[in-house]
Amino acid sequence: MQNPVTNPPKQRQLVATALLSPALLGAVLFSPTLIAKPITLEQTVSVQSVTELTISSDGKHTAFVRNRPRNPYKDDDGSSYRELFMLTESGQETPFITGDVRVNNLKFSPDDKTLFFVSKRGKDKFASLYKIAVNGGEASQVLSHGNAIAGYDVSQDGNKLAFLAKPAEPKTKEQLTKKGFKAEVYEEESELTQLWLADLTTSEIKPETVTIEGNVLSVNFAPDNKHILIRSAPTALIDDNYMASQYQLINLAGNTVQQFATTGKLGKAAFSPDGKKLAIIGSADIHDPSAGRLLLADVTSGKVNEILPDYMGHVQDIAWRSNTELDYLGHVGTGAEIGRVNIRNNKRSVVVKDGNGIVTRLVVATNGEQARVLLNKAEHPNEVYALSQRGALNRQTDSNPWLADIDMPKQETIRHTASDGLALEGVLVYPLDYVKDKQYPLVMVVHGGPEAHMSDGWLDRYASPVKLMAAEGYMQFFPNYRGSTGRGVEFSKLGQNDYAGKEFDDLVDAKKHLVDIGLVDAKKVGITGGSYGGYASAWAATKQTEHFAASVMFVGISNNLSKFGTTDIANEMHLVHARSYPWQKWQWYLERSPIYHAEQARTPILIMHGKNDTRVHPSQSMELYRYLKTHGKVPVRLVLYPGEGHGNQKAAAQLDYGMRLIRWMDHFLKQGNTELPDHQLPHSDKIKAAKEQDDKQPEDNKNAA
Repeated sequence: MQNPVTNPPKQRQLVATALLSPALLGAVLFSPTLIAKPITLEQTVSVQSVTELTISSDGKHTAFVRNRPRNPYKDDDGSSYRELFMLTESGQETPFITGDVRVNNLKFSPDDKTLFFVSKRGKDKFASLYKIAVNGGEASQVLSHGNAIAGYDVSQDGNKLAFLAKPAEPKTKEQLTKKGFKAEVYEEESELTQLWLADLTTSEIKPETVTIEGNVLSVNFAPDNKHILIRSAPTALIDDNYMASQYQLINLAGNTVQQFATTGKLGKAAFSPDGKKLAIIGSADIHDPSAGRLLLADVTSGKVNEILPDYMGHVQDIAWRSNTELDYLGHVGTGAEIGRVNIRNNKRSVVVKDGNGIVTRLVVATNGEQARVLLNKAEHPNEVYALSQRGALNRQTDSNPWLADIDMPKQETIRHTASDGLALEGVLVYPLDYVKDKQYPLVMVVHGGPEAHMSDGWLDRYASPVKLMAAEGYMQFFPNYRGSTGRGVEFSKLGQNDYAGKEFDDLVDAKKHLVDIGLVDAKKVGITGGSYGGYASAWAATKQTEHFAASVMFVGISNNLSKFGTTDIANEMHLVHARSYPWQKWQWYLERSPIYHAEQARTPILIMHGKNDTRVHPSQSMELYRYLKTHGKVPVRLVLYPGEGHGNQKAAAQLDYGMRLIRWMDHFLKQGNTELPDHQLPHSDKIKAAKEQDDKQPEDNKNAA
């Protein structure tokens, strides 16, 4: 039988009519096809996507989690819902746990009869461990703990459970809080995540702690069921998680059996089926800004070697096909590939070539025959695809059928040369109504990190509503400036010890290139980005003000001196970014800060920040706002989001952000205004309209009946 997801019909589905305005609805009902249309901002922040994936050892079942954002004007504020679905071997999708739920951390039982997951359900005070039969039915609780279960694994014989959790909250905490004793001792009160072990063969599960020095970050049983692989760090601080964690093999009593000596950042680790080898995503050295090297460790000796030393990309995921074949997912430039390494001779072959979409997750069944991936393209966010041994991809899910009726702009990788001769690239999205030889306003979207990269796939986010802005006539460019990942370790280090130097000169060079080839109006260029991209946006509005006509800075850096003293990753900043401390060159840090150049700023800048941000403290935005406001030479606005951290997680805050971003760019780039736009947004009217529509719906249904 033909898979309707793999081969979507040419006809536009009438289920999408609910998205149309009443004026168009009647025409649609009498038309065999729907007329394609632009996406709205509300649709952009409501897009569903698959965020988690696992496969049974026999390959007959695939479980996945689909992220369902809340409706900003109908639902109460809160995080997105995460629903559980199951796919059969043939690709048939079945909802398992749906509705207003949050499911995560999926693992099949060793016998493939049940699926474990973590969720906070019913009267649970904390996220607990559950299981559900693969053929459906009610989920049952396996274990509830005195704090949230952060991670877990089940031994391959199914007899033991290892899980991670912080100690139970003391009973006196609530009483002290009620009486007003709420003093917080900065960093010293961080509880360590502990390792717990439980026997699943008993009628009553009684977990016991396994004494481990430090903060345990991950847990995996070895295939022999007698040992556990853990990644731990000296403290619970995020800086130690990034820069000081190590993998070690312990026995069930908690004694270290083997240590795997690595330096720098670490990612996923996976045992070979026989347990003799351990594949690790690690770093080249302590100054490598991103874990993206493929390492292989011998479990007996502990010796660790890099098996793709010259790989000009970054490894994102790994999965064993057999004891001798290891599959890896690599991001190379703006693309992605899946490769295979024979660990006996380190020979590499490419299974899925670049150009088939951006793969973000790879899982392989224990039998090595079935594999699934998460993959996105410019046309859709992450979906589940089946991957054959020869590299054929077959789409299994369609989380947003209505996207078939949305106009899709042209999107492609653009390559250019920096002023110092360095080859650069990025992703360019054309206006929906693009006409050759016409020059368009440009919005440059700068990624954070800078140890990250932009891929030529699904780029639509609340902070970069790509398809909507393309419909509004904008050219959009996503640069992978020097310091980005995806092009090997050497390229990712090019921005070190040069804050806001050549890395941000690359952005000006990208603008000049797009102007020179006739695509962009040089006087109508805006810039935006978050975190390090927010730093770039602030730098563009101050030091590089002559090149940019509008800027939107999000959770960005304005003062490198005070940033060091207020961030939770000061050590990482030193090791993989600045390669120095502020007290070693105070003036240099100051001169590489946007506030130092505030007096020359002539670029209108909108500054937005989560009030609970610990990575880049909100004071960074406050400083730049006050400097520019006091100088009084440029339109500036500061918007803070209560309850949000280093990026907006809730739908209402995301929608508000997107609306302000677009209004700012329209106001200064398209309309050429010189004064601030209105700070009010029509949220109250939208909520009222949504309520009126809901109140009217039952009457409409009644009349229709």
